[in-house]
Amino acid sequence: MKCNPLSKAVLERLSTYLHFLKSLPANAPENISATTIANELGLGDVQVRKDLASVSNLGRPRIGYIVSCLIDELETVLGYNNSNDTVIVGAGKLGKALLAYEGFKNYGFNMVSAFDIDESKTGQTETGKNILPLCRFKEICKEKKIKIGVITVPAEQAQAVCDLMIESGILVIWNFAPTHLIVPKNILVQNENMATSLALLSSHLTEQLNERQNEL
Repeated sequence: MKCNPLSKAVLERLSTYLHFLKSLPANAPENISATTIANELGLGDVQVRKDLASVSNLGRPRIGYIVSCLIDELETVLGYNNSNDTVIVGAGKLGKALLAYEGFKNYGFNMVSAFDIDESKTGQTETGKNILPLCRFKEICKEKKIKIGVITVPAEQAQAVCDLMIESGILVIWNFAPTHLIVPKNILVQNENMATSLALLSSHLTEQLNERQNEL
């Protein structure tokens, strides 16, 4: 497997390829070509070949890739084979839903616990995960050497939570708060801006409806 630095765009496409490969039926052929993947996903075959070549040297002309081996390589590159303990700050509806979702394990993330400033929310959830008081955050992160944090608090509280995470040794932050976070260069922040996503969906819908209207 090759170890060249990969851009965010490439990583996103590799994740798409992996999801497609894992969705193939049990009776699918043992081998698959980059062209087949490209056609199934509606992508350019040159781009798919380039992406796969950046992480694997197992592809063969006219044979393609052994599906099971390519899945293993993609999971390794994307870090899905690792178990990364993750904590959440904000035990509202979204935080609890993320804490309860077992599917994150398929991507190498183990949601350990959630934290909240409201101690009335503390205790064990129905799925057996703990919600702990925020005052214990730094202690738990240091003890368990946790490096990934999820922010699901209101926008006005997000920067303070972000600062606490960094002080506690967190290096990667998944931010669901609709605000820009100021962090040092060595800290990675992945923003999930639902408002932006909804705006894009709405814009696309409006565009499609207008096109249909014009066709009438």
